[in-house]
Amino acid sequence: MALEKLSLFTSKKEFFTLLALLATILFYSLLIEYHTYKDLKYFDYTIVDATVLSQYKKTKTSESGITRRYHILKLKADAGYIFYTNRALDFEDVKGKKLQLMLWPQDLDFKSYMRSFYGYSRVLSIEHNLSLKERLEHSIEELHPNEDIATIYKALYLATPMSYKLYSVASNLGISHLFALSGFHLGVLGFVLFFLFKYPYKFLQNRYFPHRSYKLDSFVFVSVTLLCYLLFLEAPASLLRAFVMLVLGFFLYDRGYKIISMQTLLLTVLLILSFFPRLFFALGFWLSVAGVFYIFLFLLYFKHLSTLKQFLLIPFWVYLMMLPYSLYIFENFSFYHPLSILWTTLFTLFYPLSIFLHLFGFADGLDFALERLLELGEESWDVRISAYLFYIYILSSLLSIRMKLWMWVSLAMASGVFLYTFFGVSF
Repeated sequence: MALEKLSLFTSKKEFFTLLALLATILFYSLLIEYHTYKDLKYFDYTIVDATVLSQYKKTKTSESGITRRYHILKLKADAGYIFYTNRALDFEDVKGKKLQLMLWPQDLDFKSYMRSFYGYSRVLSIEHNLSLKERLEHSIEELHPNEDIATIYKALYLATPMSYKLYSVASNLGISHLFALSGFHLGVLGFVLFFLFKYPYKFLQNRYFPHRSYKLDSFVFVSVTLLCYLLFLEAPASLLRAFVMLVLGFFLYDRGYKIISMQTLLLTVLLILSFFPRLFFALGFWLSVAGVFYIFLFLLYFKHLSTLKQFLLIPFWVYLMMLPYSLYIFENFSFYHPLSILWTTLFTLFYPLSIFLHLFGFADGLDFALERLLELGEESWDVRISAYLFYIYILSSLLSIRMKLWMWVSLAMASGVFLYTFFGVSF
């Protein structure tokens, strides 16, 4: 008879004790952020070292009819905050480079500082020495003559932002989550690393250290490797959530606790936000949390199904339940959007295969498949759902944790949104 897994919290006292501890951590995290904010505002201007995350052109027409075109730079300061500034149209391409700027954060409040803000600036210097990440980006560009394909691979491997055009195409196809590094990618990488580690380790273990725990050692190898990758990419929000959940999940599993539970997800979210309160304003973080929430909700009410049925049904379930989020945020849909279920399933094979092809000299081996896929996403229709409906859907989803009836209500709402949208677009 299998032993029953322990619940994470056995009493309200344990929960509120942990909540008090996380609140204390959050207080000090916010105190550090506020200190940085006050330093930023202390003088009329400040000298900032920052990395350019993205650079794109923008056109603006004033009330008097004058049209201006210029570059918008999105930067991440070494201190951690994100801000925007503009440059003239003839300004060089500095995406991925480190800049030193004189920044005027006018009328900046703390909330805007925590989210992101616009500031007038003057560039003092540009670091032209290529970082390792920039050298890898250039290598990928040389391997793929199609600029869009190169951009996709840079996004997949190096978390480089994609162009607005590619974001639109991915959104039309319902595959934005595939091109933005997230827990899904971390899971695939973790499985590949586990597979590569298993057989050499077993061979050595049987001969030299049979007393060692394969489970523990394989987890340490995988987690340390993924942590190095996470730090190299400067910890994107969705990857950070997934990594914390991986470490926390193993810690609880190793001690006999339930890991597939809403308590685990809640603890992960609270733990991350207490240390990194800025992520409260990160859309990618909350979408990642929502995806895991609906997977756990499925496993909560359909755990009686066989593993094969769960594997087959979860992609359809996640697609339906996340569709209201996609429509509310991106406001577009195409006839091929439902096929994202198929693309997501195939991606679990495509992603590790593409890595191996790049490592062994066949980088362009799958370019044709990506090119055909992008062609499908060129046409779309504007679809909007009301904020009122969206918030009711979120509320019913949260109530589903306690009552199965609300789970069916949420599923009915998501299915209704799909049918209304699909047939509205088709006809």
